[in-house]
Amino acid sequence: MSRISRTWRSYPRIDSSEITPESVWLNRRNLMKTAAVAAGITAAGETVAQPKVLKDLNFSSAVANTPFKAGEDLTPYEAATTYNNFYEFGTDKSDPARYADAMTTDPWEIKVGGLVNKPGKLYLEDIVNGFDLEERIYRFRCVEAWSMVVPWIGFPLSKLLERFEPTSEGKFIEFKTLYRRSEMRGTRSFTSIIDWPYREGLRLDEAMHPLTLMTVGLYGKTLPNQSGAPLRLIVPWKYGFKNIKSIVEINVTDRQPKTSWQDLAPQEYGFYANVNPEVSHPRWSQAYERRLPSSLFNPNRVKTQMFNGYGEQVAGMYKGMDLANYY
Repeated sequence: MSRISRTWRSYPRIDSSEITPESVWLNRRNLMKTAAVAAGITAAGETVAQPKVLKDLNFSSAVANTPFKAGEDLTPYEAATTYNNFYEFGTDKSDPARYADAMTTDPWEIKVGGLVNKPGKLYLEDIVNGFDLEERIYRFRCVEAWSMVVPWIGFPLSKLLERFEPTSEGKFIEFKTLYRRSEMRGTRSFTSIIDWPYREGLRLDEAMHPLTLMTVGLYGKTLPNQSGAPLRLIVPWKYGFKNIKSIVEINVTDRQPKTSWQDLAPQEYGFYANVNPEVSHPRWSQAYERRLPSSLFNPNRVKTQMFNGYGEQVAGMYKGMDLANYY
């Protein structure tokens, strides 16, 4: 069984005032009322089945004992499951929670290959039982200028990559998500513009950074399908679309991999996607963000922080780069 380790002394603490309030998410009826005036905030009520291999793990006690609890109970499991981008199930924020239960997550395997000395596969059981898990409270900033604060449970991506031994020629990491048309209604839509499967990538040093997290849980429980079950990526200093969900393939490459949104609109979605209040999206400013919950009359606008507030830890990787050009 995995252990929950606490290795946070060098990481920024998030104030309790930044955590999405629990009461908003507990009272779903009030949330739906808010949604009517909140520029697209919607709530879905479906309960999503847990992956069988994960459902018996008790993450909630680990959350209760974490020193990063911020002095109060964290938002419950439902908090991050009603407002999601997961286009495999539809483009509306409520579509993933409504339809993602059709996705089969157990059994699950991840293929790791490319420029590695030990190519192979990991099964979900290997991941759950083979890595020390940690709870980390991270800010989550969408390129659409809304944000959350979420307690994730996972392990550093570097620990997974080390098992497969990237070669010296490896410079980048390519990720691919599950593509199963029979279970993903969004991929069958005639309006779909993505060339499936969804693809993302990181530079190798970004992937190996200790903040980069492979995630199996949130809010003390396993990931629901709409949040990227059973395994997703969290890179807290980058916009949300870099945080690929439901990963089935990882490849080490010597070239910058093609990514889905960069292929679709390179002028809007660059490869790096670092949170940067000084570089606007072509269609809106990134100087401020809407911290959920938010409404028309209470927009809860906060200033966006460079690198989403993790600059002290990550800025050195981009020294000398023009971040307006490498956006």
